[in-house]
Amino acid sequence: METLGVEQGMENHLHNCRMKMGVTIREIREKKGYNQEQLAKIMKVSRTTISKIENGKFNCSLDYLSMFS
Repeated sequence: METLGVEQGMENHLHNCRMKMGVTIREIREKKGYNQEQLAKIMKVSRTTISKIENGKFNCSLDYLSMFS
């Protein structure tokens, strides 16, 4: 039973990290004056991918994160 609690805690932590990262990416995008479509074109991904990243529904790899820099 303890393992299930640890796994759930880790999943919650990862979800919270994805949400914080998504909010930060959205804030930076908006500050730079880009909409999701423009950023997607720059990054060579779909607008849907940008939306998923910003809403914490996409597990970004380091490769994706490096494209934001």
